[in-house]
Amino acid sequence: MSEPLERIGQQIHDAYAKNRRVMSYQEYLGMALAAPARHARSAAQYISDVFLHYGTVQVATPRGTVTRYRLFDCPFDDGRDALIGQEDTQLRLFRAIQNFVREGKTNRLVLLHGPNGSAKSTLLGCIARAMEHYSTLEQGPLYKFNWIFPMQKISRAGIGFGERAAADSPLDSYADLDDALVDARLPDELRDHPLLLLPLEHRRELIGQAVRDHAPGFQPSDYLLHGDLGPRNRQIFEALLAAYKGDYLKVLRHVQVERFYVSRRYREAAVTIEPQQYVDARTRQITMERSFQALPSALQNMALFEYAGELVDANRGLIDYEDLLKRPLEAYKYLLVTVEHGTVALDNAILQVDEVFVGSSNEGHLAVFKEVPEFQSFKGRLELIRVPYLLDYKQEMRIYEEYTQTVVGRPVAPHVPYVAALWAVLTRMRKPLPEKYPKTLSDLVGKLGPLDKAELYARGVAPESFPAEQARELVSNIERLYAESDAYPNYEGRSGASPREMKTLILNAAQSSRYKCLSPLALFDEIEELCKNVTLYEFLKQEPLPGGYHEHRKFIHVVRERYLDLVDAEVRAATALVDETQYGQLFERYVANVLSWVRKEKVRNPVTDRLENPDEDLMTEVEKTLGGGGRKEDFRNDLMTRIGAWSIDHPNQRPVYADIFGKLFEKLRESYFEKQKKVLRKTHLGLLVYLTDGPASLDAETLEVVERTLGNLKDRFGYCQECAREVVGYLMRKRYSS
Repeated sequence: MSEPLERIGQQIHDAYAKNRRVMSYQEYLGMALAAPARHARSAAQYISDVFLHYGTVQVATPRGTVTRYRLFDCPFDDGRDALIGQEDTQLRLFRAIQNFVREGKTNRLVLLHGPNGSAKSTLLGCIARAMEHYSTLEQGPLYKFNWIFPMQKISRAGIGFGERAAADSPLDSYADLDDALVDARLPDELRDHPLLLLPLEHRRELIGQAVRDHAPGFQPSDYLLHGDLGPRNRQIFEALLAAYKGDYLKVLRHVQVERFYVSRRYREAAVTIEPQQYVDARTRQITMERSFQALPSALQNMALFEYAGELVDANRGLIDYEDLLKRPLEAYKYLLVTVEHGTVALDNAILQVDEVFVGSSNEGHLAVFKEVPEFQSFKGRLELIRVPYLLDYKQEMRIYEEYTQTVVGRPVAPHVPYVAALWAVLTRMRKPLPEKYPKTLSDLVGKLGPLDKAELYARGVAPESFPAEQARELVSNIERLYAESDAYPNYEGRSGASPREMKTLILNAAQSSRYKCLSPLALFDEIEELCKNVTLYEFLKQEPLPGGYHEHRKFIHVVRERYLDLVDAEVRAATALVDETQYGQLFERYVANVLSWVRKEKVRNPVTDRLENPDEDLMTEVEKTLGGGGRKEDFRNDLMTRIGAWSIDHPNQRPVYADIFGKLFEKLRESYFEKQKKVLRKTHLGLLVYLTDGPASLDAETLEVVERTLGNLKDRFGYCQECAREVVGYLMRKRYSS
């Protein structure tokens, strides 16, 4: 055991030395002035640097490319508890922090508001965790200082501040003394910045010169340019200065600069507090405590106070008021002054703090708060940032994919995240107001149902019923549609099923006695039960609107049909009755002929390599399958227009017809399998017999097809034997019963 312990011990010792955990004031000052952008930054600058340290990534969405700050992916913790989506909120929050940096001070509280379960706490938790990690890096050091009072034999005259207190000591600093040689060590729970020990006029001059020499363009914070030591540190400093008859360097002998690390658990510069009913700072006299009886007599005769509370613990970092507006108003009125001036008034002291104030609130409490007279006083001291529910079901799926992998503890059938995400997002869709748009766009917007909007937001596709030009216009205005309700109190994403509620449904579904796996079928059962509890969920109380909005029970049917489409396609593909690439090859031949037909050109025969007229029989047969209807000229011209529009949006890329014409591809597939329905029904029955009674009762030919299908379901689509049996039985009941 000694070898691993020695190795661990050596690593910790090396890290301690590298990180320069403890040093004299002279050592620290030289380091700080050589790198002012690292050591002379405020709490807001520090958090801004945390954002920038982890970098950004450009995320392509149907609304366009958006910037995502990678700290919310939690790379420092292998992605655990990362924030899904919310890129707009991230950008607004970073902009607010940057504004504090430009102003030189944090003079507003950033209040994240949104419905319950919209990831407000997750977002702020990611920032605090990133701060913790960053503070351990070379780029992110933070320092505080302690007062060190050595034994009498170290300071020959003693340190009682008597007549001989100014006698010389053989040491330039007491910072590195062993504990056995120290009578008293007085830490500073407020974590005053060590640079505050410099007299104000000299501090400004030194920092200014350091910035000019080493960090041009860096803006030092008001906290360092105009601030001062905390009351207790000022008392000790003045007492020492008087005892040493104005010898400033001898005062600094007693200063030990110590590196500290941001920690939520130990409440070091990152504090999250729940609703309470008292001011978040307080004092306690410490002079008479036994641990301080070794202080110099001059200090023992002074009334020294210890500071405590959340505002103290969070100094030099971040304080998060969780559900701030649940407190009685009187409990946070002090924030009016504290936030604006960076000070908190106590019974016997005024503390100066340097921290970023953030908080969260649900929309109900914020709406009530806006109605009280005091809101006008708070309004100028609040930076309101909205955190809505996600409206992209593909993003929402990622929440449940991670959740089902880590929490459920039971085999998970395919498509559970899809079912949960799509139903949840449908409950959040808001009926658009056509009158907000120009005439041509207004007609299109008025035709959109909840599922149409969900597909538009997630995949950037318009309904297949829209002609190409209309589809292109609608897709190009997704951002406008997405932001339509931003100015409304009842904005899109304010109401609906929350991820918390969906996670509870998933957990309940995992315990269903009817299914051996966590199945979408069990989840449908749980969603149906939830919809019965109208009095428990506010979003269920919404009145249904024309177009299918707020019809939450009917959304179950919508999602069920989508789920059936998915599993039907998977089982069909698993039978391997046809090569899936044949659809693409047939459609490519069709498009090539249509293109030549529109241009009035000949097409090259791939077999004979001769130029021939477009194959009218092929085009007519395919169009009959696709259900073109109307004039063939209109159908073919519209097809070419869609391809042209796609090519404009995707320059230098080969058209992907399966993406451009998803519905048409599905019709080709349906047409083929409709002809094979009897064969498929026989395969489904064989699968059920095989999975229920075993292979003995199947003939050799059927057994071969069944085993191939089951193998593909497992290998290609992730089904286990139990969930394969469930889904095939469900398909039989819903689509192959006759």
